[in-house]
Formats: sequence, structure tokens, C-alpha cells
Amino acid sequence: MSDTDVAAYFDLDGTLLDASSEKTLTATLLKKRPWRLPITMSMWTLRCLGSLVIGRTWYDSARNRGHFTLSTWKELDALSKQIVKDNLSKKVPQQSIDRIAWHKQQGHRVVIISATIVPMAEAMAEFLGVDEVYGCGPETRQGRLSGSEKGWVVPRNKGKINIVKNDAAKNHHDLTKCWGYGNSHADAHFMELCGNAMAVNPDARLAKQAEAKGWEQVAWKM
Repeated sequence: MSDTDVAAYFDLDGTLLDASSEKTLTATLLKKRPWRLPITMSMWTLRCLGSLVIGRTWYDSARNRGHFTLSTWKELDALSKQIVKDNLSKKVPQQSIDRIAWHKQQGHRVVIISATIVPMAEAMAEFLGVDEVYGCGPETRQGRLSGSEKGWVVPRNKGKINIVKNDAAKNHHDLTKCWGYGNSHADAHFMELCGNAMAVNPDARLAKQAEAKGWEQVAWKM
């Protein structure tokens, strides 16, 4: 029997994927365009320092998009699909595939909510066959990136809370029946919205939270 009231909300990097999708994209991009390195590193550093000055956490400041300065959205779309095909598809643990299949068998919607840049999040979502994906990026993706996240949807840290709430409301899900999966203490913000939470490859802080809240802890590794 299917349960259409339920969604399973998954983080991507470190949870479903035993790798960092955005770091892989960044490394591949710089290998193809090494002349961009001084520009992108300078922009990343400036944006990181600027965020720290205005009081943002190191976690959020270090995850700015300065390293994609001068890239085009078209370029990132094509490169992300190729990276998934050639590389990241081989770094999805069998436990991740099995868990997605289990949720689909129950009739649950499967949703990825990731802080990775949206072309990579979408490429991974297509490979995994999920129902919906939320990644970092603007509604309209045209031209070149400046490194700024101004006007973007940013599912990072507490930014995932409203995305989960809005998705659940739009699709008539009962969050007390939904599932939340993450690997970082930052994921706990959205995981605790769900009636069922599972800490996957948890960092030390998430492991402590999971123990205190009685969440199951599992290791999904290649």
C-alpha cells in the first residue's frame, strides 16, 4: 500500500553520495580551465572574508560560489552530466540505491535537498531517479556566474527548513510521517522537522544529536 502523505528528504553529498559533488565539479572545471585559478581563488577568498565580516558563520562563508566566477551555466550543466556519468555514478553506495528503492516501493516521494550548485544537484537527481531536487542557484540560469549568491535559492544550513516546509505543504505531506536523511550537524535543522530521521555517516556533532534524539545512525560507504 502506498502512502502519498509521505516524502523522504535526502541531503546529497556525504549522505546519498560518498563524495563531494561540488568539489569534484570545481576540480574538473579548473583542470579544464587552469587559467581561471587565480581569479576564482581571489573571488572565493574575498567573498568568504566579506561574509565573515558581516557576521555569517564560517560554515556558510566558506561555501560561497567565488570558485565558479566566469563559468557559464551552460558549461556547468554539460560538465555536471559528464561528471556524474564518468565519475560520481560509481560513488553512490548500494545502501543509498536500496533506500531510495524502498521509499518508492512504499509510494513515498523522494526529494533531494542539497547545498551543491543546482546543475550538479540536478544531474545527480536524474541519475538517482528521484522525484524532486532543490539545489543552490537562481530561478533563471543564464550567462556567466559572478560568484555571488544574490537572488539564489540556497538550501544550506537553516535554509533547508523553509524548503522542506514549503515542499511538504505544496504536496500535502504530513511531516510527522516524513523521513529526513543527512550527514552533517547542519542537516539536523531539517531532519528534526520530520517524524523519522536517520543520520547517515554523521559528523561528530550530528552523531551526538542523533544519540540524544534517538535517531538511527548508519554508515553508507563505498
